[in-house]
Amino acid sequence: MSEMAIGLQSAGPEARKSPRTSFETPKAEEVLLSAVLAVMILLPCAEIILRQIGSRGIASSTSLVQHCTLAVSMLGAAVAARRGRLLSMATTAFLPPRARVTAAIVAGTGGAAVSALLAVASFRFVMTEREAGSMLWSNIPLWAVEAMLPIGFALIATRLVAGASPNRAGQLLALMLAIAAAVCGAMVHVPSRPLVVTAFAGVSLIAAAGAPIFAVLGGLSLVAYWATEIPIAAMAVSHYSLVVNPSLPAIPLFTLAGYILAEGGASRRLVRVFDSFAGSARGGPALVTALACAFFTTFTGGSGVTILALGGLLLPILRQARYSERNALGLVTGAGALGILFPPCLPLILYAVAANVDVNQLFIAGIVPGILLLGVTVWLGWMQQPVSETPRRFNRAEAFAALRAAKWELSLPIVVGVMLLGGFATPVETAAVTALYAIFTEVIVHRDYKTPAHLMRVFADSGLLVGGVLLILGVALGLTGFLVDAEIPQRAADWVTASVHSKLVFLLLLNLFLIVVGALMDIYSAIIVVVPLLVPLGVAFGIDPIHLGIIFLANLELGYLVPPVGENLFVAAYRFDKPIGELARAVLPMVGVLLAGVIAITYVPALSLWLVRVLS
Repeated sequence: MSEMAIGLQSAGPEARKSPRTSFETPKAEEVLLSAVLAVMILLPCAEIILRQIGSRGIASSTSLVQHCTLAVSMLGAAVAARRGRLLSMATTAFLPPRARVTAAIVAGTGGAAVSALLAVASFRFVMTEREAGSMLWSNIPLWAVEAMLPIGFALIATRLVAGASPNRAGQLLALMLAIAAAVCGAMVHVPSRPLVVTAFAGVSLIAAAGAPIFAVLGGLSLVAYWATEIPIAAMAVSHYSLVVNPSLPAIPLFTLAGYILAEGGASRRLVRVFDSFAGSARGGPALVTALACAFFTTFTGGSGVTILALGGLLLPILRQARYSERNALGLVTGAGALGILFPPCLPLILYAVAANVDVNQLFIAGIVPGILLLGVTVWLGWMQQPVSETPRRFNRAEAFAALRAAKWELSLPIVVGVMLLGGFATPVETAAVTALYAIFTEVIVHRDYKTPAHLMRVFADSGLLVGGVLLILGVALGLTGFLVDAEIPQRAADWVTASVHSKLVFLLLLNLFLIVVGALMDIYSAIIVVVPLLVPLGVAFGIDPIHLGIIFLANLELGYLVPPVGENLFVAAYRFDKPIGELARAVLPMVGVLLAGVIAITYVPALSLWLVRVLS
């Protein structure tokens, strides 16, 4: 999920400020967020160096980095709430002006009430941890760091109230309603059936009004826990366990590396390389588009960022090569979804966490299917490009000049591959080296960042994206935990295995189900909510968990192009100033070829597992 998609679907006190053009003085939160990310880079890099010289390393450094992820998640979410860039369930743009005002108050009120209840749940969790007396590092008690949870949720609540209305009266109304809802939820310990039904109806109402996704998922979780008399502090326990997962620090670090590259001049240099080597051949511009988009999406984890960074460069290349406007828009919008299956993309890491599979094996498994999807995209571009009577001639001097200019960026995948697959570093340490390498390349080598404030803004923007994503995932994990405790996944597995007896039929139904999921839910929420339901089903039908992961992510990659969620459609509409309907028609050929690739990935397990077996 990209930062811009978050902004397109939400409202707030700073919703109309563009994060990519504003150079205002960083606020205290941005400064602190940047400092925490810097610590997350330096500690793992120091561990690698100390290990090479035979030192025992820094005491509790792993735990420190994990709790830095907690800090990034809550600080980033607070900044996202202040800027009005929390992803929402629905858009209210089609409503009349007065109805939009009412919807904003309802959404802000509901979001603030859920945030306040999550703050209460987190406070109770922290108080329990304080009694345990555990220490994080030296003289720093663990509970003091965990206190960022209730503080962060309280900040988000106040900012949702502030963003509910442009005038004081509306904000005051939202504040009073939010307090009333939160007090009711916190004080009534044994709810009656009518109260539970009313609460579920209230969550449905705020979802329709455009409340942030985290508030909708968190509200459903809170009502479910409330109805079954499970302490709501269990929500905070689930959230905390997710954000301090040992694998999770790789997410903000790889995301930061991608943002550093995207905001610098890397996009121009890489497009120049791909265009100079491949742009002169028929289908070459499509290859340029596919390679450039896959490169950036691999590191940012959000294809919306890719479209924003590269759209203005790639669309003119395609149009100059005589692609029709519709086909050019379709290729750029669709290619932005490429890269999801290439390591070290964020969804791969999250799936490994949610499904409890080896992240390195998942990284390897995604390479061949990723190349397949990239290949069918290039084939489509080759078919769509008219035959030129005067093809452009290959310019060797320009090609090698472009190669020299971009040699540092082109070396980045090699650095990641050597560090990770060569066994020199853990995924988190590899992510830290990647971020440091990107900073060195863009700041020191190319001098694309002229001021510290510019660099700090990019740190804050990447932290904002991570905070928004982890906020959703943390509350979604609470809902998942409730479903698991209620044995919903096992019951679903029993029902499906009793009803479906063919593995091939199950795979077909799985693809159909995942396409619908991708059309209705963003990829990150789907990973946390849906994966625990699917893993038992995969086991029941003898599907390798790694292969199941690639099937899942390949299908969800299509979700970037399918309404009504279709994140790439919204971002491309913003970037190219085109109606959503026009873009939805333009990407239909891309949806077709990617669907063919997904079917091949589903029914040919060797595409995902062959390389894993070779390298194991």
